[in-house]
Amino acid sequence: MHIRHAEPSELDHIMGIYAHARAFMAAHGNERQWGPTNWPPRDLVAQDIATRKSYVCVTDDDKIAAVFFYDFGAGIDPCYDTIYDGSWLDDGPYGVVHRIASAGIERGAGTTCLEWALSQCGHLRIDTHGNNYVFQNLLRKLGFSQRGVIYVEEDDDPRLAFEKLAHL
Repeated sequence: MHIRHAEPSELDHIMGIYAHARAFMAAHGNERQWGPTNWPPRDLVAQDIATRKSYVCVTDDDKIAAVFFYDFGAGIDPCYDTIYDGSWLDDGPYGVVHRIASAGIERGAGTTCLEWALSQCGHLRIDTHGNNYVFQNLLRKLGFSQRGVIYVEEDDDPRLAFEKLAHL
């Protein structure tokens, strides 16, 4: 599998992957993370693609196995400015992954996405809903540490904040 920028012509397919992810999360006890708001909205995903911050994980036979948002910089995500019940490992520039979703067609797609993102920056932050045990287990398996709780603009549900530094 390899990672590349998502293309505008793939928007419908990507939205189908997000629909699949919402159904998967609901079936595994996490119906609140994206379900009530039908997250992410199409216009946001289109913007991610237009700004070249939307990426896809593609199988060897050129099928999209996963999609995610990635960005890197200093203070790039305001929702990470305040962390409750913990602290970040490092205050320097970091990469962030949001809106990661698997199409469910290739085992290991999520791992491929997160390992690629970490290889781009060496310092990655990510968050997830408290009921998203599947994703929490993946993050822990990949060596991310839970750092505290953050809040996002989309809703009032707390998110578990995770972080990984490549050199630790």
